[in-house]
Amino acid sequence: MYTSIGRIRSAKFVGKDLAEFYMRKKSPQKAELYLQGALKNYLAEGWALPVTHTRKQLAECQKHLGQIENYLQTSSLLASDCHLTDEERKYYCQEILNFASQQTDSPGHKIVLPMHSFAQLKSLRFDPSNAVIHVGGVLSVEITLWSQMPVPIHVEQIAANVHFSIEKNNYRKTAEWLTKHKTSSGIITFPQEPAPFPASQNSLPALELSEMSERSPSDNSLLTTGIICKNVHMLLRRRESGSSLEAPSGLALEDGAHVLRCSRVTLEPGPNKVLFRTQAREPGTYTLRQLCASVGPVWFVLPHVYPIVQYDVYSQEPQLHVEPLTDSLLAGIPQKVKFTVTTGHYTVKNGDSLQVSNAEAMLILCHSENRAVIYTNTREKSSDASLRVQSSGRVTSISLPAAPAYHLIEFELDVLSPPSAPAARGNSDQPAQRGARRSCPEKPTASHCMVTTDHKLSIDCPWSIYSTVIALTFSVPFRTTHSLLSAGTRKYIQICVQNLSEMDFRLSDSSLGDTGGGADLQLVPLNTQSQQRVHSRQSVFFVWELKWTREPPPALHCRFSVRFTPASEEQLSVSLQPYTYEFQVENFFTLYKVKAEIFPPLGMEYCKTGSLCSLEVSITRLLDLLEVDKDEALTESDEYFTTKLMYEVGDNSSNWAVCGKSSGVLSMPVAAQATHRVHMEVMPLFAGHLPFPDVRLFKYLPHHSAHSSQLDADSWIENDSLSVDKHVDDAVDSSSVKSRGSVHSAASTEHRGLPMPRLQAFPPGQVFNSSTGMQVFVIPSKEDHVLEVSVT
Repeated sequence: MYTSIGRIRSAKFVGKDLAEFYMRKKSPQKAELYLQGALKNYLAEGWALPVTHTRKQLAECQKHLGQIENYLQTSSLLASDCHLTDEERKYYCQEILNFASQQTDSPGHKIVLPMHSFAQLKSLRFDPSNAVIHVGGVLSVEITLWSQMPVPIHVEQIAANVHFSIEKNNYRKTAEWLTKHKTSSGIITFPQEPAPFPASQNSLPALELSEMSERSPSDNSLLTTGIICKNVHMLLRRRESGSSLEAPSGLALEDGAHVLRCSRVTLEPGPNKVLFRTQAREPGTYTLRQLCASVGPVWFVLPHVYPIVQYDVYSQEPQLHVEPLTDSLLAGIPQKVKFTVTTGHYTVKNGDSLQVSNAEAMLILCHSENRAVIYTNTREKSSDASLRVQSSGRVTSISLPAAPAYHLIEFELDVLSPPSAPAARGNSDQPAQRGARRSCPEKPTASHCMVTTDHKLSIDCPWSIYSTVIALTFSVPFRTTHSLLSAGTRKYIQICVQNLSEMDFRLSDSSLGDTGGGADLQLVPLNTQSQQRVHSRQSVFFVWELKWTREPPPALHCRFSVRFTPASEEQLSVSLQPYTYEFQVENFFTLYKVKAEIFPPLGMEYCKTGSLCSLEVSITRLLDLLEVDKDEALTESDEYFTTKLMYEVGDNSSNWAVCGKSSGVLSMPVAAQATHRVHMEVMPLFAGHLPFPDVRLFKYLPHHSAHSSQLDADSWIENDSLSVDKHVDDAVDSSSVKSRGSVHSAASTEHRGLPMPRLQAFPPGQVFNSSTGMQVFVIPSKEDHVLEVSVT
């Protein structure tokens, strides 16, 4: 009757009374149907105590009917039900244990029950923590199971079924890649099991109501209005259509080749630690799918493990890494280089060795106390052994100690590279670097760049038929420059050695020689100290005086060498090569002497600001005709040769005002002690000790005839102007200097006239200015000032 009028809930409650009636009449098959309906209704409404009471009645009914699997499932739920007394829970637990201890007719038959009523999976921990191991490695998996049984349960075995998969790009997954992309904690926490009862009416989601209206498309008038519920699908559910939670589980055990097992485990009530250990056989990804616990023929199964639990197994090829122990390797002193051999799947045997073929310039130093350390794949020290290193010519043999697969062999060796700097040319302070490479730090200064050289090593490994090529970059710790100094006709060579490294050195046995082998040339050292200490980022200077008995050669090929050792080490076990620096000095002898003199106005003792003073510039030729003088400016006459020079007087510091013509061209006899004097007027602009104006001398070369033939006949007009390059530096090489006139005539089309002559600067040392650094005292001019004072 209740069913016909739609009172399903009342009908099922009446069904529970009918079930009790049929149980008294010894008809359990009819009572089971009514008990299942009442239990489903209690579970849907969340009535805990009626659910427990109904399950007890259902268990008695299933026992009478002989439904073993259903009875064991209901007994496991009752054994873990906290609403029962301990005696009742132990009774149902004992029912399961009694059945498990009985001998069945079919020993292979298994009864599969869900695990959530037997035990719950709380956490899992990997060791190693990143869950990455190599083939043949051992992985430990520790799980925490919370037993819900009231008494200790002796479990025959706990098994975890693992699914094995090989990805298409699994060959790319090296140990470094897997370690970088895996978490390092190694602990996975699992969420709690869902509540056995559904949410009550009070915990249902709130109504989501919204207004709905429909208007006419023509005049926008309201046609209909109403209220709709947006979450009606969450509220109107048919609970009666769901299957019973007490139905047989229908679980299936997965059969696979990869299973983690732990036998003879006793699960105490509460938390329990279970440890699995496995040895990897094949590279790939392993995923935990199922967790099973067997008590005789009864198997409690967790069908799905979530979140996903995986561990990776890799296979690694043997590798060799060579790296310096410092940020940069310094040439000239022994440097430590670390060799790391990753054995991978290869087992290093006694007799295996590395054959290192190095460049002739680099040496691998052999020491008797060399040792190698063997580590496991987890960087734990396994052992150490002596290392035998033998050198024969360009080949060095390194005998490796025996090591198992997937281990590390580390050892250090000393390497030595020659410290020679690249050859420099010219007379300037900046050495020319041909083919050299400079290594500069971030945001470097120009003086802190070190010249580097690369040495390639070819290493033959026992596990490969191919050679491994490794490049080592060495930095020369010094930067060397040379300069030519003059004092009249006396010449000096100054060597500046700058320490660019972070290390302090001791310098000794410095020498400078002429590789050209001139017997009439002497290099007299002016260095008083036999040893000098050069600190990091500091410089040391060496000076030699040039002396010769006959006409000096047009060029000097010099070689500078100095021995150096680290200041922190008293004595080295090896003999170090000296640091060498080769350079060339051309046209270093003095041809002309320039002298300037400033005279105060007549009748005055000192120069005065604003007054014109007399400037006399004398240019004296010191040597007779040489090979360097034979150029386009040389003119031959009956008695002697002459050359054209151009002088220029200027003041870059704006202390003097040059009045009148500040530059001119003169014809200079090419004979010793020939002198030419130039007079002009200058005006001091400031008082005090003022330096002399700058006097510069150039070669005045006529324009080349090939250039003049390209001009039109209309352009051959008279032009008295002369363009002088006022920015020509005396230190610039003569082959790279051009006059402003030649540049101007090629770049400008506005000025057309006669071809401009060319100016050529003298190389350093050929012109000696004896007035450089001299000063003249200038007094201020006397002026009368009238000060008006108003007194009131």
